[in-house]
Amino acid sequence: MPKVLRIINRLNLGGPTFNAALLTRHLAPEYETLLVAGMKEEAEASSEFILNELGIEPLYIENMFRSINPVKDLPAYLRLKKIIKEFKPDVVHTHAAKAGALGRLAAIECGVPVIVHTFHGHVFHSYFGPLKTRMYIEIERRLAKASSKIIAISQLQQQELSDVYQICPSQHIAIVPLGFDLTRFQTNQPDKRTAFRQKYHLADDEIAIGIVGRLVQVKNHTLFLNALQTVLSQTEKKVKAFIVGDGEEMPALIQMAQQLNIPFNLPDTPHFNPAAPLTFTSWIKNVDEVYAGIDIVALSSLNEGTPVSLIEAQAANKPIVTTNVGGVCDVVLPNKTALLAPSAQAEPFARQLLKLTENETLRLKLGKNGHHFVARKYHFTRLVNDMDELYSKLLWKHAPTRIHLPTLPQPAAKLAPAMASVANLTTSAAMSSFAHK
Repeated sequence: MPKVLRIINRLNLGGPTFNAALLTRHLAPEYETLLVAGMKEEAEASSEFILNELGIEPLYIENMFRSINPVKDLPAYLRLKKIIKEFKPDVVHTHAAKAGALGRLAAIECGVPVIVHTFHGHVFHSYFGPLKTRMYIEIERRLAKASSKIIAISQLQQQELSDVYQICPSQHIAIVPLGFDLTRFQTNQPDKRTAFRQKYHLADDEIAIGIVGRLVQVKNHTLFLNALQTVLSQTEKKVKAFIVGDGEEMPALIQMAQQLNIPFNLPDTPHFNPAAPLTFTSWIKNVDEVYAGIDIVALSSLNEGTPVSLIEAQAANKPIVTTNVGGVCDVVLPNKTALLAPSAQAEPFARQLLKLTENETLRLKLGKNGHHFVARKYHFTRLVNDMDELYSKLLWKHAPTRIHLPTLPQPAAKLAPAMASVANLTTSAAMSSFAHK
């Protein structure tokens, strides 16, 4: 059978981890996959429970971290080369920037027949200054030339990569949206809602607003806090807000809440104040309980690829208020499942949040449309089918001769085991030359 080496930056909670894990598990047995991961940051929640549930044992690269560090990046690159030489993959598939750079360079050097990279978002704006951003763009352009295929997770991202940032031509990019196991957001919702609201002392008539994600600058939680202050000052409804997640911006956000005179609870505080309108929860493992317990989901980001929290919110039939950035419009139905506001503008965002807070009928109307929309578009079975089809085409293309492959049962046609040995005979000259530039 064909072998796939799947390399990911780190196994934190988020879309890339879910997708890497689901592909590793559900492309078997037709593909043999080895999942390799770097190390997550200290403030990030671990996703090991996801891998344990799926029966996956990843191989960790101790020197591979999200940020650039030449002292650690070189040993990580050499370790990846060693893994490739031992595992002998037919496909190397990298996920996110650091894994994409080190993993593809190692795969190119080792002559892997098929090299694929997925952009789970990008760092081409709202992350770094102009010089550093330009450097990343140039690196990605060179790596794209040596890749068999680039994967975008949305049509908008494909357009950005090809037309805006000119990473590679659009025909070199395949669109494969993310996929998730969304069933848990529909099961036992009443019990989960009761558990969440009892834990955080929420009365039945209190409206809970939640924002879920890493506490980093690009998520722009300061916009959310400013909007929350406006809502609290203008509504007569009983409102409680929850910031679910952790990260480097936690101290700054706590300080900002103090400056805005918004009383708050901190994670695992021994003296929980039920009257405080804001709670920092840190990471919550069973995020389906969060969505069951809250009434409105917010997202205030400056940039997004495919925002997982919005997919999860709709899977749980929750209405959304979000900034209109990146791939947001690919994952929501404007004015049908979500109200949108311009990026980095607190007043329009607060106005949309206030509209949902005041109008229960509108909340229910937006919420009821969500699950059907995302279940059809973002369930993991569609992801597995799409990726199987892409791998099959690429492996066929890199085989020196055409072989008749039988049609296998769904989820999709798989390559015959003989294809793996045939594909190994082929090495791209362009890849080899790139590795020495």
